[in-house]
Amino acid sequence: MDLASLNLTLAAPEILLLAMTSLILLIDVFSKDQERALTHGLTLLTLLALVALGIRDLSAGVRGTAFDAMYVADDMSHLLKIFSYISVGATLVYGRAYAHARDMLRGGELYVLSLFALLGQMVMISAGNMLTIFLGLELLSLASYALVALRRDHAVSTEAAMKYFVLGALSSGFLLYGMSMIYGATGTLNLAGIARAVADNGPSHMVLVFGLVFLVAGLGFKLGVVPFHMWIPDVYQGAPTTVTLLLGAAPKLAAFAMILRLLVEGMFDLAGQWQPMLGIMAVLSLAIGNLAAIAQTNLKRMLAYSTISHMGFVLLGLMSGSVDGGAYHARDAYGAAMFYVVVYVLTTLGSFGIVLLLSRAGFECENIDDLKGLNRRSPWFAAVMLLVMFSLTGIPPTVGFYAKLAVLQALLQAGHVALAVVAVLFSLIGAFYYLRVVKTMYFDEPADSAAIQPSTGFRALLSVNGALMLILGIAPAPLMALCAQAVANSLSF
Repeated sequence: MDLASLNLTLAAPEILLLAMTSLILLIDVFSKDQERALTHGLTLLTLLALVALGIRDLSAGVRGTAFDAMYVADDMSHLLKIFSYISVGATLVYGRAYAHARDMLRGGELYVLSLFALLGQMVMISAGNMLTIFLGLELLSLASYALVALRRDHAVSTEAAMKYFVLGALSSGFLLYGMSMIYGATGTLNLAGIARAVADNGPSHMVLVFGLVFLVAGLGFKLGVVPFHMWIPDVYQGAPTTVTLLLGAAPKLAAFAMILRLLVEGMFDLAGQWQPMLGIMAVLSLAIGNLAAIAQTNLKRMLAYSTISHMGFVLLGLMSGSVDGGAYHARDAYGAAMFYVVVYVLTTLGSFGIVLLLSRAGFECENIDDLKGLNRRSPWFAAVMLLVMFSLTGIPPTVGFYAKLAVLQALLQAGHVALAVVAVLFSLIGAFYYLRVVKTMYFDEPADSAAIQPSTGFRALLSVNGALMLILGIAPAPLMALCAQAVANSLSF
């Protein structure tokens, strides 16, 4: 196979998505259907085809680099992309009725922008070069800004989009400045080349370390951790709920991949410099995320602060991979962090799925009180939300318990006993606001008697989403092993 054919073969998922997005955009221009049924169907069909392609590549062990090592195909990229496809597809199913009721389907922008954002995530996940990472990040960011402002006549959404745009531009500046300094110190943008240069220069190269600080700051914003979390609560609350879910689920997988590519693959020999920074951000995220969430009465805002605390847990896993410069626990630590991110995305889909379910024309399910008496209105969906809240809390036998346990084990293996204790204490504090939601659903009188009538597809998908909280909790080993193996194969640990 010649080089051009190899490049196109490895990048087939991105090429397919770009071609289908362009076709969907063209078809939608001539569509007069207010519900965009054809656009919706073609989008889901595209995502299903991508899932099938991703599973095939993962099972066949397709690995390699393309476009002069700017693009990487490996087990980690295949697995994270599969979960990204599933996440975006579930979000569009959950959010369809909500978007239609708010006149967000007048054009096909919701679907086209969602697919372009997904393309940006895919480029980030498979990036083997800092330039590719930045291109993918900006494609994701530009689509996200437009999605937040999709309700043009809604002042709160417009305000949220402006805040997101300004802070996003600032963080991109941090990231670019850090990348430029690393390029200046190493003479290459290629991650493998950077790794070799770092190994030769060591941590004494001041320009390299200074660039690393700006790089971590930019990554912290994209992951939404303290002190770069300011945009999360406002954007989560102000954006249409469908868009909030698009921002809060799949992009976290891409941000995780970006951190692994840059810090672990490119600068593992500087772990002594970047691990303490991740540790500080992790502890601050756990503290501020959990404590601020207690004071929230707005459900979306509470889930936003919850996101900040969960990203703190992810950072704890990421900072446990290197001990005294060795990679003895890297497979378990980075595998645990990846497992945690995947579980977080599944639980986020479930929690916002319930919020979208209870929202209808003229009514936004935004406050915790809007869940009052949900058990009397729909025992099944109350049970789904119960499982999701238990998973977010970390109560066995839900999958969230094992995700937290895996990260805590990685911390203990790396000798970070004090950090493990801090993480457990803040998880106990976090249990308060999750269990408050459960109490509201099961013990308060219903404030709303409107019938809950989701579509068959919505009901089936949300039921599967809730069941996965329990199924993966009872049998977490296969997914945990898959994540650990993908990380080990991709990063050569």
